[in-house]
Amino acid sequence: MICNKTFHAFTDDVLGELDGIGVAQLVRRKEVTPDEIVQAAIARARAMEPHINAIETAFFKRALARADTSPRGYFSGVPTFIKDNTDLKGVPSNHGSKAVNSPPAKNDSAFIKQYLSLGFVPLGKSALPEFGFNASTEYVGSAATCNPWHVDYSCGASSGGSAALVASGVVPLAHANDGGGSIRIPAACCGLIGLKPTRGRLVDSEAAKGLPIKIVSEGVLTRSVRDTAYFYYGAEQYYKNKKLPAIGLVGGAASKKLRIGLVLDSITGYKSCAETRAVVAETARLFEAMGHHVEAMQLPVTERFAEDFSIYWGMLSFLISVFGKKAIDPSFDASKLDSLSKGLSSYYKKHFNKTLLVLYRLHRTYKQTAKIFEHYDIVLSPVLAHTTPRLGYLTPDQDFDQLFDRLLKYVSFTPLNNAAGSPAISLPMGTSTDGLPIGVHLSAAHGGERTLLEIAFALEEAKPWKKIQDIVVAT
Repeated sequence: MICNKTFHAFTDDVLGELDGIGVAQLVRRKEVTPDEIVQAAIARARAMEPHINAIETAFFKRALARADTSPRGYFSGVPTFIKDNTDLKGVPSNHGSKAVNSPPAKNDSAFIKQYLSLGFVPLGKSALPEFGFNASTEYVGSAATCNPWHVDYSCGASSGGSAALVASGVVPLAHANDGGGSIRIPAACCGLIGLKPTRGRLVDSEAAKGLPIKIVSEGVLTRSVRDTAYFYYGAEQYYKNKKLPAIGLVGGAASKKLRIGLVLDSITGYKSCAETRAVVAETARLFEAMGHHVEAMQLPVTERFAEDFSIYWGMLSFLISVFGKKAIDPSFDASKLDSLSKGLSSYYKKHFNKTLLVLYRLHRTYKQTAKIFEHYDIVLSPVLAHTTPRLGYLTPDQDFDQLFDRLLKYVSFTPLNNAAGSPAISLPMGTSTDGLPIGVHLSAAHGGERTLLEIAFALEEAKPWKKIQDIVVAT
């Protein structure tokens, strides 16, 4: 493919095409210094940022000053970015919103302490749409974050800035979090691996602790299954939830043959697009060729789940609009919220009387989802109902009803795992006719991250991911 809208930073510097573990091995063997690694990543960030607009806050001098003093861990000396809805000491957290103008955080958040224990060197904060509510990293009155595979297209959201930085080669992996698909969606759009863990697997963010249903999980976006596996193994050295089976270090595929449930269309009744269906069906055939058993199945929830999750989504926006000064920052100004946030809040107010029933039914999805895995080891589905849209399709600067309808149709597979708390992973198994990645979605039982990582290793070996470096850039 030839394209003059593709931008990546891969070159013959010390980072090369290495994943995070590969970089850390160079540092550990003293073949390069952390300072040299960080300098290379900074050069890449400066080269890419004018094209992808993925960095909310950069602190390159601070990163260089701390490069040689990062904690010892599996990713010691590896540069990264922190999503700008999570506190990092000394840096503002503005949540992608013009309604917030916060001072530098006084302390690292509880999760960031776990994240940094692995040895990462943060270079900055990555961009997200306002409070992570949108499925595209776009704004009213300012430039969107672009997909490095083709900058006229969405990079997904809400961890869109992190995805663009990893996909373009600025850093090997970056922080992400997921409240309705916000790790898996940008992974699918940008050709990355994105694992949303089981609820409680990692240290909860302060925001998640206060939710009536903890839909938000922390995690990373990576270019290799190995990096994802090592991240969760390293995170377990800092904190291990005794209620969940340990993941341990997953080093490759397992020999066990799996029972796989196949879902092609979402519960909303919106039929997945032909290109997306083809990639999922091809993955199902690949599973069968590996000796796994694949059969069509029905999810144990109805379209009412989509309505319930939408009301909960709206409730979160309503609570932010009302309590933002206390919950977010005294600088919060609700009048500056974008039309999506305001529309979600208004949507919730129309359905306020359903709150208790919505919470009851969403809580019940834990048991409903668990029943699936009495019959199947994993569930295979699309991540998104159609291929990655062009920028503007999901802009918050449009009629709310139109945007809301588009979002409900597009993001219809991922939220169930957030409500139920079950793990799921997005893997880049195909490419659209526009040359953009298409992800497939694999879900497992609570605590089943090891199964997901093992099967991800198998797929990565059987059908290596397409690389952005393979795109020939027109001159």
